[in-house]
Amino acid sequence: MTEKESVSDIGTADSVSAYSSPAKSVGDPGITPLSPSHSLKDSDQNVPAQQSYVVVVAIDFGTTSSGYAYSFTKEPECIHIMRRWEGGDPGVSNQKTPTTILLTPDGKFHSFGYAARDFYHDLDPSDSKHWLYLEKFKMKLHTTSTLSTETELLAANGKRVKALDIFSYALQFFKEQALKELSDQVGSEFHSSDVRWVITVPAIWKQPAKQFMRQAAYKSGLVTPDNPEQLIIALEPEAASIYCRKLRLHQMIDLSSKTAFNGYSPTETIGTGMTQAKEVVRRNRQSRTFLVENVIGELWSELAEGDRYVVVDCGGGTVDLTVHQIRLPEGHLKELYKASGGPYGSIGVDYEFEKLLCKIFGVDFIDQFKIKRPAAWVDLMIAFESRKRAAAPERTNPLNINLPFSFIDYYKKFRGHSVEHALRKSNVDFVKWSSQGMLRMNPDAMNALFKPTIDHIIQHLSDLFEKPEVSDIKFLFLVGGFSESPLLQQAIQTMLGGRCRIIIPYDVGLTILKGAVLFGLDPSVIKVRRSPLTYGVGVLNRYVEGKHPPEKMLLKDGTRWCTDVFDKFISADQSVALGEMVKRSYTPARPSQLVIVINIYCSEIDDVTFITDPGVKKCGTLRLDLTGTEPSSVPARREIQTRLQFGDTEIKAMALDIATSRCVKAGIDFLNY
Repeated sequence: MTEKESVSDIGTADSVSAYSSPAKSVGDPGITPLSPSHSLKDSDQNVPAQQSYVVVVAIDFGTTSSGYAYSFTKEPECIHIMRRWEGGDPGVSNQKTPTTILLTPDGKFHSFGYAARDFYHDLDPSDSKHWLYLEKFKMKLHTTSTLSTETELLAANGKRVKALDIFSYALQFFKEQALKELSDQVGSEFHSSDVRWVITVPAIWKQPAKQFMRQAAYKSGLVTPDNPEQLIIALEPEAASIYCRKLRLHQMIDLSSKTAFNGYSPTETIGTGMTQAKEVVRRNRQSRTFLVENVIGELWSELAEGDRYVVVDCGGGTVDLTVHQIRLPEGHLKELYKASGGPYGSIGVDYEFEKLLCKIFGVDFIDQFKIKRPAAWVDLMIAFESRKRAAAPERTNPLNINLPFSFIDYYKKFRGHSVEHALRKSNVDFVKWSSQGMLRMNPDAMNALFKPTIDHIIQHLSDLFEKPEVSDIKFLFLVGGFSESPLLQQAIQTMLGGRCRIIIPYDVGLTILKGAVLFGLDPSVIKVRRSPLTYGVGVLNRYVEGKHPPEKMLLKDGTRWCTDVFDKFISADQSVALGEMVKRSYTPARPSQLVIVINIYCSEIDDVTFITDPGVKKCGTLRLDLTGTEPSSVPARREIQTRLQFGDTEIKAMALDIATSRCVKAGIDFLNY
């Protein structure tokens, strides 16, 4: 629908929309703000009271692996990691389960995690092509610029399936697993309504992706739209930061503490530290219960008021960076610079391996093999995953990667010659054929697969440390599964050159999960955040000669108006306190109007004048439902006061009819606008 078409609808029905330039219509100028821009911290009686819950369950929905953890609100110092109900992979230590899902040929949920992968692997190739198998699908929410509830994902067999269905199936799976475990533990049936749910997402995700996860949670039955406060969206590096506050010295590796003069080289520090860490995690695995300090940990005692630190969350799909400042005595946190990062997770190494295979065997063959033998392709990537984790800076012996028999057999049928012949002809350095049916990779060849991803991370870190807000950093916390990579650890050590201490928690893959539980127990721990974007709406202002462009002028009832003016709610990188509100008042175009819909615009830059400026785009709608709030005597000018909250992990809206003091149903939609 074009701007002109949407504007012409005004005045034709009781349920109408107010658009960016309502004054361009022939009729009433429409909805204009009555109050000037201002923000204030406001504890209003319309803010719903906090409901009490028996337990907090956090779901870490990762790109490569997922899991849940929980804590009873009466025992907040005890965090329980999910029980294991299935096996694992050789050479891969993981307390979570792979983010893989399997649907039956008719699109019904079958299984999740190792169970999905193992069942799919055991299917006959003639059957498996009908089943819908998906993995590493979370990144679709970050990479899709036009994300909506209709967005589709591609299964391994090339068929499309609705992303909302897949995400809701996965959340439903975790809901059922968690409730079953809780019921078994307390000896009586546990209900979802007893639980405060937390779902983790990357901090660099935009509002549509966060709303998509919320919609998937509603669809899965995790929570209902009637009680949105029961679900909290947690930002992954924030969760990690919250957990790192609790660390004791024996629960972490300080990469910068051991240098060559006391018997360790930097690379030995990396290898020795991570080996010790994995052993500690292995020993702790039996209990699955972690005790956290109910005060700040030993490491935190070294921090003074105003000290700064960086959290680098290196996951499967994204790398997320956040900069926090400590506020004593409570240990509350303040975000100093807006969350940044990018799609530089460990799956980038997998893509490089796939490119290497394409170079050796041909893109046409690899594309066909993935479609015709999807289960064998999964096998090959599992074999690569375990060898990928063995890559290290000082490694000298080759890494062997098993090629499935069906790969060798299918290649011969496809090309008419052997895999060994392809390797000889490819001229790919450092990759040879082993007579045992393996690709034999020189360590340099494996390290080269890491280089593009690590280079991206190092470049981003270098840029971040140039920012004035990121000066005098005391610690850098390295978290997320990819942080276990000695290659990445060494690259970060080299880049920082001793500028700050590098801390890695022992249970690095569970840091976000534990932090998300702590966040669910106390969502107010992050007191100040930074807005990632500039947000506002389009309004009419009085036309000022010399200030406003002539083409923006509109003459209405003898008054000159300027159209398309960007009324800014909040600026990119603006500091916003938790609970801080931006207030605006709107008036309906007609007294009988029942619905007001106002377009929201955003920009990555701060300096925005008009909604038509370069880089400004429509990103959502603010909807005010006036049904049931009609006053008995209609005032000449009805004022709807709207309050927008930007200091939380999601943008929230509330509204009040000033004439009746009744709450108006308000909502922001970033998905279906």
